Amino acid sequence: MTTDLAKVAKDRGIEYFLISFVDLFGALRAKLVPASAIKAMQRDGAGFAGFAVHLDMTPAHPDTFGRPDPDSLIQLPWKPEVGWLAADIYCDGKLIEDCPRGVLRKQIARAKEMGYQMKTGVECEFFILTPDGKTIADQADTYYKPCYDQMALMRQYDLIKEICDAMLALGWGAYQNDHEDANGQFEMNWHYDDALVTADRHVFFKYMVKTLAEKRGYRATFMPKPFNNLTGSGCHMHVSVWKDGNNLFEDARGELGMSSLAYQFLGGVMHSAADLCAIFNPTVNSYKRINAPVTSSGATWSPNTITYSGNNRTHMVRIPEAGRFELRLMDGATNPYLAPAGILAAGLDGIINNRDPGKRLDIDMYKDGHTVKNVKRLPLNLLDALRQLDKSKVVRGALGDQMIDSYLKLKNAEWNAFMSHATQWERDHTLDC
Repeated sequence: MTTDLAKVAKDRGIEYFLISFVDLFGALRAKLVPASAIKAMQRDGAGFAGFAVHLDMTPAHPDTFGRPDPDSLIQLPWKPEVGWLAADIYCDGKLIEDCPRGVLRKQIARAKEMGYQMKTGVECEFFILTPDGKTIADQADTYYKPCYDQMALMRQYDLIKEICDAMLALGWGAYQNDHEDANGQFEMNWHYDDALVTADRHVFFKYMVKTLAEKRGYRATFMPKPFNNLTGSGCHMHVSVWKDGNNLFEDARGELGMSSLAYQFLGGVMHSAADLCAIFNPTVNSYKRINAPVTSSGATWSPNTITYSGNNRTHMVRIPEAGRFELRLMDGATNPYLAPAGILAAGLDGIINNRDPGKRLDIDMYKDGHTVKNVKRLPLNLLDALRQLDKSKVVRGALGDQMIDSYLKLKNAEWNAFMSHATQWERDHTLDC
């Protein structure tokens, strides 16, 4: 039986609902709806003009409607009279092809038909900055190797505690928070779950962090590489596949405790990693993280080659323990729905076609990577990544030509806008050419 949101509002004291979705660029969009109107909105959806956001539409298109998913309801811990709802976007009564949440749901349905459920956990890194976004907020956070710095962590205790308390109250299973490898950078972890549940929480987490930071006079950013000399912000994703409550990736007899199915799935991810880079690393700035020189802490912690290993953080994929792998490629700008959709599409292709991930490498890729021959490298910039995505038969076949073409159209326009903008660096180095 479908949850009656009007009744939920009355029972929980919810006065307003945010009917929310993310567009192709991962930007959060919403309508604020009074509880008195939620019955109609649950049936028909909240109306939006698709052209006004990053969806591939024109002003001539009919209204799009965000139909809220009652199962996604989150009551704002810091403003409990407001309920947040993830929505799917419809036009002319049909789910639009470039609705990111819909794209993920389709891949989940494909996996279910094959008897599989993907579970994911995300590690969202972010910076806490001054309101103008130019410097880190904590001017005392200057240590050259700041990862896990207790003093810097506890100076932001009030903010970190408020966010963590919220996750605990929501039942996410928050379990650790730390200062990360860059000055002003933090990470907060919660328990893994079904891929759609994690994606909805990922969207809400970013909103929550930004909102609660802003309330304290800060600006939080998930930008991949906001500072040239500091480590960038990744969004590592831990992946496993389940059936009937059993982890199908786990096999005590397998290499590193991983099953043959796990290696087939991983083989698919390795096969399509470069093709998916435009989705996993979707901004111009993204490629300043995955192709960065050594930072002030001594390491970038980011991959630039398509390799996997055991418990070794210098590779694109790490297998930290039996039953899961960690894909370290995505950054903070990645779309919370398109990223797991891409992983699942690639992984299912790996299972269907019995793809081999190749030989595991246990070397330090940062130090000795140059000694390995025939290792595929990741794209050097967004344009190269978009061109690879355009040619990908696997990704097009899974996510659909219409969705891929829409994404490429909007992202190529973004690239062209970037290329038409002369930077200060160019002026500094070229005025006297």
